[in-house]
Order: sequence, then structure tokens, then C-alpha cells
Amino acid sequence: MAYRPTARTEATRIAHRERLLEAARSLLAEGGYAAASISALAARAGVATGSVYNHFTSKQELLAAVFRHTAGHELHAVRDAVHRETGAGAQLRALVEVFSYRALKSQRTAWALLAERVDPQVEAERVTYRRGYHSLAEEIITAGMAAGELPAQDPGLSAAAMIGAISEALLGPLSPVGEQTDAGPVVEAITELCLRASGARSL
Repeated sequence: MAYRPTARTEATRIAHRERLLEAARSLLAEGGYAAASISALAARAGVATGSVYNHFTSKQELLAAVFRHTAGHELHAVRDAVHRETGAGAQLRALVEVFSYRALKSQRTAWALLAERVDPQVEAERVTYRRGYHSLAEEIITAGMAAGELPAQDPGLSAAAMIGAISEALLGPLSPVGEQTDAGPVVEAITELCLRASGARSL
């Protein structure tokens, strides 16, 4: 007779999985992917090392799940901020500012999401993560053009260039070996650059 998990065992399994994900998120914030070894994850979660493989087939699968969850949380926060605004200029400003300030507030996590060298499984999640921001920026630009707020342009190309510019401009301030940077002037400079590039009116 095949084993069928009870509601209690399933709840325990989910709780253990969440503890592992939370442990991985905290280790990522402290030391990046290098800090998230299987033994460190198990110790932080308070579980046996071997039990990690009851939930994830490999460290890479676990880290991909952590990336997906963390990046999704960040994208959701930016999307919410954008949708609270009206008009292309205000929405683009919200996208750039919320993305940038959140990154600079959690520098180690942001570096792991944007730039740290990762294995192909995690890199695939990174591509999906960036595509989400491209789609959000493209949506704003397309609507702005339709409303006559932005000049005619290729929305997809402009969105990709904008997200690339934001990410590239943040790499220096986010770098683990970089110097501490005052977030305000950095974010304002990136924002003004993106607004000018898209033809949006500065607010």
C-alpha cells in the first residue's frame, strides 16, 4: 500500500522547507551564495544536514528557489509602487527609485540578485527576474506613448536599456568591496537619466 502523507506530516514538511528557505535567505544577505553551504543551511535551520535533500535535490535547486522567492518579493514591491502612481513620468520615477533604494538598503542581497556569479540554474531565475522589470518598464512606456506623455520610441528596447542602466549604475555602490555611498544623490542621478532617456518630464 502506497504511503500517503497525513495533514500533520505535510504541515511538518512545509514548515521544514520554509525554515530552509528562510535560513538560505538570511545567509544570502550575510555572505552571498558562498555562505549558503548545505551544512550552514542545515545548522541555521536547525535540521539534520541529510534532511535538506528531502526537500531539494541539490544546493542549486534550493538556491534557485530562494532567488525566485526573494526576487519575486522585490518585483512585487516595485510593481505596487508603480501602480500607485499615475502618468508615465511618475511611474518611471517610482520604478527607478523604489528599485534603487531597496537595493541600496539591502546591499548584499541585491548584489547576489544582480551580479554575483551563480550556477546556470540560478542564472535562469535571474533572467526571468530581469524580464519582469523589462515588462513593467515596457508597460509604462507603451501607455505613456499612447497618452501622448512620451515621444515615439521602441518600448521594448527603451525598457531593456533602462533596466540595464539602473542595474549597471548600482553595481559600484552595491559591490562588497566598494565604498559606502550616499544613496540619495545616486538614486536621483539614475532617475533623472532614465527620465531624460525616455523623454519623460522630470517631476
